[in-house]
Amino acid sequence: MKDKDLQNRTVRKVLHYIRRYRVLLLLSVFLAAVTVAGTLYIPILVGNAIDLIVGAGKVDFQGILVILLQIGVIAAATALLQWLMNAVNNRITFHVIRDVREDAFHKIEILPISYLDAHPGGEIVSRVIADADQFADGLLMGFAQLLTGIMTILGTLGFMLVINWKIALLVVILTPLSLFVARFISKKTYHMFRQQSEIRGKQTGLIDEMIGNQKVVQAFSHERESQAQFDAVNRDLQKCSLRAVFFSSLTNPVTRFVNNIVYACVALAGALAVLGGWLSVGAVFTVGSLSAFLSYANQYTKPFNEISGVVTELQNALACAARIFELIEEEAEVPDAANSVVLQQADGWVSLKNVAFSYTPGRRLIEDLNLEAAPGQRIAIVGPTGCGKTTLINLLMRFYDVDSGSICVEGHDIRTLTRKSLRSAYGMVLQDTWLKSGTIRENICMGKPDASEEEIIAAAKAAHADSFIRQLSNGYDTMIAEDGGSLSQGQKQLLCIARVMLCLPPMLILDEATSSIDTRTELKIQQAFSRMMEGRTSFIVAHRLSTIREADVILVMKDGRIIEQGKHMELLQKNGFYAKLYNSQFEN
Repeated sequence: MKDKDLQNRTVRKVLHYIRRYRVLLLLSVFLAAVTVAGTLYIPILVGNAIDLIVGAGKVDFQGILVILLQIGVIAAATALLQWLMNAVNNRITFHVIRDVREDAFHKIEILPISYLDAHPGGEIVSRVIADADQFADGLLMGFAQLLTGIMTILGTLGFMLVINWKIALLVVILTPLSLFVARFISKKTYHMFRQQSEIRGKQTGLIDEMIGNQKVVQAFSHERESQAQFDAVNRDLQKCSLRAVFFSSLTNPVTRFVNNIVYACVALAGALAVLGGWLSVGAVFTVGSLSAFLSYANQYTKPFNEISGVVTELQNALACAARIFELIEEEAEVPDAANSVVLQQADGWVSLKNVAFSYTPGRRLIEDLNLEAAPGQRIAIVGPTGCGKTTLINLLMRFYDVDSGSICVEGHDIRTLTRKSLRSAYGMVLQDTWLKSGTIRENICMGKPDASEEEIIAAAKAAHADSFIRQLSNGYDTMIAEDGGSLSQGQKQLLCIARVMLCLPPMLILDEATSSIDTRTELKIQQAFSRMMEGRTSFIVAHRLSTIREADVILVMKDGRIIEQGKHMELLQKNGFYAKLYNSQFEN
């Protein structure tokens, strides 16, 4: 999409959000109009006061005092209205940004997993946080200066036309030069600011990645390479930012130069009019009138300078807003159909028929996969890395939809079921643990918020997590960070297991669930899993084949296909691929 088309589309989206607060916007316009009117009336009073100073001994002090009182009242009222207008503008701006961030976060929650897999988390965070802040700054400047500037231009033009239309016409003819200059520069800077925003997002993603994996970076002495990678991105950001700031900074001095030329021309023409030259019209053009006119000419040209700066700043704001709106407008995952079925009760019947799937079109990963799982069966899935084990889990949970074939639960194609009811029927423990910021108790009862204290403790005991939880500073009320803080990887995994123990869904998915647990605890957890899996259909992904010897069915996958199927001893007797995998773990 071309920059101009993208910019126009972004402006329409911004106006869509602003229209939600049209009442506040109208109030802001009214306050701006009254404030500008009060400000513009003061030069006339000052001009009248100057005309009352005729000469030595001919000063009308009484009249000047009245004028000074009027100026004081108008200045105080204008200051109060200015404060109210700024408060309203702030309210509009931060309500708009709040709505944009809420929409962006809501979209993140319904984006397909494929989008999140393809975009770094730090880059998405940069859009919602950094780009939204830049957008807010530009929007606030637009409300604060653009609206007031336009009204100031119209008001001063009206006053100048009343005082002397000939000189006012001279001002009108010369002033647009600054706008043409500002427009030319702003068109050039939009692309630069958009590129700056994109590189900033890339930098945020890199920082997030390095901080999140600092232990790995240090363990492999990769600090120097990481620093070099960051320096390269930082240099790109420096070059792009310097260009954008340099060209945008040209706006102010150029428009000031044009405005100073206008001011000088007005002063010269006004002086000729005071002397009775050809520019005087109608009433006598006094020194007080010239003073007021010069003040209006200065106020008339000043907003052009400010608006030029605002227009340039808005280019940065619109470039950042475009990145947020790109996220908001991303295609969400296919919603549940209107006639989707709510899975009321699942016994554990799962069937995969002729399933084919690939992450990248043209590069098939799973082909012609068939599987029948009866209630209560323990189905182990084994195979080399990249054979499709975790992909099969993603398909069962409908994180991805199959390209062809079907997956059925209780006789229903899972594409005809609501995602919530389908996923609620599964309990999943992955090799990668995930904990949220909060207490230990909140992390355990995530899937069952209304669980009683007794149920939570029973689940923790079943997962063999109760003993270490009670050793923490506040027990179950201990606060932990999203990465688990000082908890070990094994302790974090025990909490994830306790989370499933509490829900006890009819189907279980265990993807290397005990990979980070010591052997002694693993034996206890396996016993707990054995009790938990009784009567429940269980899918167990394992690399340590000693943990799945008791499985009812072992599926051996290779290159996206099931090449062997049977019980542990049956597969060993076949002396096939499974036997090679199993024996390779014990050959030493």
